[in-house]
Amino acid sequence: NRVFLGVILCLVGARTAAMAFNRLADWQIDIQNPRTAARSTLVTQATAWTTVAAGVGGLVLGAWLLNPLCLILSPLAVGIVFFYSITKRFTWASHGFLGLALGTAPVGAWLAVRGAFDSWAPIVLGAAVGLWVAGFDTIYSLQDREFDRKKGLFSFPARFGERTALRTAAGLHLLAWFFLGMFGQMADFGWRYHTTWVGVGAVLAWETVCARKEGKRQKAFFHANAVVSLLVLGGVMWEVFGR
Repeated sequence: NRVFLGVILCLVGARTAAMAFNRLADWQIDIQNPRTAARSTLVTQATAWTTVAAGVGGLVLGAWLLNPLCLILSPLAVGIVFFYSITKRFTWASHGFLGLALGTAPVGAWLAVRGAFDSWAPIVLGAAVGLWVAGFDTIYSLQDREFDRKKGLFSFPARFGERTALRTAAGLHLLAWFFLGMFGQMADFGWRYHTTWVGVGAVLAWETVCARKEGKRQKAFFHANAVVSLLVLGGVMWEVFGR
């Protein structure tokens, strides 16, 4: 199936290119940070650049397979995912830019299948994803708050402190949950999706509680977000195939 192959190429290509470029952009920063110092030993810069090029190539090829609109927008997609990697150098809102980068995925998937902007539903879903990502990235960045301050890097916790960061993350997750519910209404989903939507709210609340305890933040970040992803996917599939 041409659409399926195109989506997979775009997904893998964009993710691969973005992560490799992020490693390159943060190469010298990561070396100085005890938490991330080992990252620079995993691959060489030449390998990372090759990976970036391969990822971009995969994204463009996938967009070409999909439709003309996706191909035209592919440079914008590359620009967005690359731009995030440099935002910590000049704005504490860098977490929002990461949310923007990942929030474009549902919109891109919609365009891949439909080939046109003909509904607000993917925009609402993209907003939910963006808010969710910005929230959990704010929690994640608490680990580097002191390092960021010393090195003059920007993050929300480094600028506003731990308490405000945690409250803001909780607010972002509440908004994300609201938008996920709105998406379900716009997609005319029934009780199946909304059952998992309630579950998503419970997991996000649990993540917020865990994030208050420094020793549980890694667990809150990795475990909770994996469960949220599976719940949303499962809810959509249950609704679509269970009718």
